[in-house]
Amino acid sequence: MKGLRTKKELSPEQREELLRVLKARFEKNMNRHEGLEWAQVKAKLQAHHEKLWSLSEMERTGGEPDVVGYDKKTGEYIFYDCSAESPKGRRSVCYDREALDSRKEHKPKNNAIEMAAAMGIELLTEEQYRELQKLGNFDTKTSSWVKTHSDIRKLGGALFCDRRYDTIFVYHNGAESYYAARAFRGSLRV
Repeated sequence: MKGLRTKKELSPEQREELLRVLKARFEKNMNRHEGLEWAQVKAKLQAHHEKLWSLSEMERTGGEPDVVGYDKKTGEYIFYDCSAESPKGRRSVCYDREALDSRKEHKPKNNAIEMAAAMGIELLTEEQYRELQKLGNFDTKTSSWVKTHSDIRKLGGALFCDRRYDTIFVYHNGAESYYAARAFRGSLRV
C-alpha cells in the first residue's frame, strides 16, 4: 500500500502527541459527543495501542478523527473522520481492488476498500454518513465513497455522498472511477 506505514505501532512520543491532538479536537467539538468524558476515551485508547495506530493513520491522511458516539452494548467509542472536506491523503482512489484491476490505463494509485483495511478502519455506510452530517456541514466541495451494497457492486457500481444545497446526496458511479475531489471517510470503534 503506497503511502501507508507498515509498522502498526506508534512510539510513546507519537502516542502522546496523537492523544494531545485528539483531546484538543474533542474539547473543541463537544457537540459531536455530548455527555462523554475525555478521560474515559483516553483510558480506552491507552489500552488499545493498535487503535491508536489506526487513528494516527486517519489523522496522517487528513481525516481529523473525532468521537461521534458511544455504543452502550459493546462499551466502544465510535470515531469518524470529521475533516470539513473528504480527507486529502485519500483522494483520487477508485472503490475497490476489482475496480482498480479493471482499469486498462490511467489507473489510480490505490482503492478505498484496501486503503481502509490497511488503516484498520471501515468505510462509512450511507447511514453513518447521514449521521455525520447532523454534526456539521461536511463535503460541501468534495465527495466521499461509502460502503456499497454487494448487489450494486456486482453490477459494476459504487456509491458516494456529498452535501450540496444544504442537502445530503447519494450518487452512483462506476466503481473504477476516481476524482481529485473524492476520497472516503472512515469509522473506528475503540
